[in-house]
Amino acid sequence: MQQVSVREAETQLSKLIEQANQGHDILIMEGDVPVARLCAIGSTRVGRRFGAMAGRARVDDRFFEPLPEEELSAWEG
Repeated sequence: MQQVSVREAETQLSKLIEQANQGHDILIMEGDVPVARLCAIGSTRVGRRFGAMAGRARVDDRFFEPLPEEELSAWEG
């Protein structure tokens, strides 16, 4: 793990972020004391998976019945 001083981290932040995105962890030191670690967080977006709800949701015949008039008018505005 690469170690850099706080001062070096301030002046080379863009370079250190690029290294972190490539999979390197950078330890930021204040003297001999580690104060922070810079690492990539990866993608936070979770993609949809086809069929993820298979077998979990049920639709019975009532689903296909017409809506009551007051609910229908609420949907249509």
